[in-house]
Amino acid sequence: MTAAIEFDQVSVVFPARERGGAPWRAIAHTSLSVEVGEFVSVVGPTGCGKSTLLNLAAGLLAPSAGTVRVFGQPLIGINRRAGYMFQTDALLPWRTALDNVTFGLELRGVPRTEANERGRYWLAKVGLAHAAERYPHQLSGGMKKRVAMAQTLIVEPDILLMDEPFSALDVQTRQLMENELLALWQAERRSVLFITHDLEEAIALSDRVVVLSAGPDTHPIGEFPIDLARPRDVAEIRLTPEFLGIHERIWAVLRDEVLKGYVQTTT
Repeated sequence: MTAAIEFDQVSVVFPARERGGAPWRAIAHTSLSVEVGEFVSVVGPTGCGKSTLLNLAAGLLAPSAGTVRVFGQPLIGINRRAGYMFQTDALLPWRTALDNVTFGLELRGVPRTEANERGRYWLAKVGLAHAAERYPHQLSGGMKKRVAMAQTLIVEPDILLMDEPFSALDVQTRQLMENELLALWQAERRSVLFITHDLEEAIALSDRVVVLSAGPDTHPIGEFPIDLARPRDVAEIRLTPEFLGIHERIWAVLRDEVLKGYVQTTT
């Protein structure tokens, strides 16, 4: 079966940061795939290039070498089959929750009546039917994330690209949003590439966890299938012996890379 996203021997080299300095190879000879309907999380040390990998999948960045394929076709330009959920809020402050959710449909020329109907449907799906006319400043952090999720899903992307979308939330709200995401994913079974620095979050959500090395020359150093039953409650699953065993195996690989990354940020 053709993968939803495939990185084939991809490298990314950025120009030197200072005059006379050496170029920075952020990603080196990386091969990785996300299968159709699969939920894959990528973890690694701070600054190792996780977001760079996601930007490659979105078509926001072109590889210096290698190929990114989307459903078997080389990706050239923006990935039109993907929806991107950012770490920071990307809601327009002068638009209501409904208007923010329907913005992507407007750009695609969907008639206003149809866009609003679909927008209200998705706001209801994420538990915000009552907040359609509120502006972003009238929403809590968790509510803003729900709007952003509806905004991403309303255009019916085949692939979800998620860059630490819940990292700014408190623990309780974060777990609620993680369960909300899993419920929506379970219903739609879209392919997900999820970037996180939180190993527990990665295990609780995913079918597979990929560990990246510390930079420079970041590359995958381990892939771990997550054989935990679905559906899952992200709070309860963390307490099981199976979860703790998986965490121990992945942390044994990730630990040294985290230490390397920490040293790089302090020297």
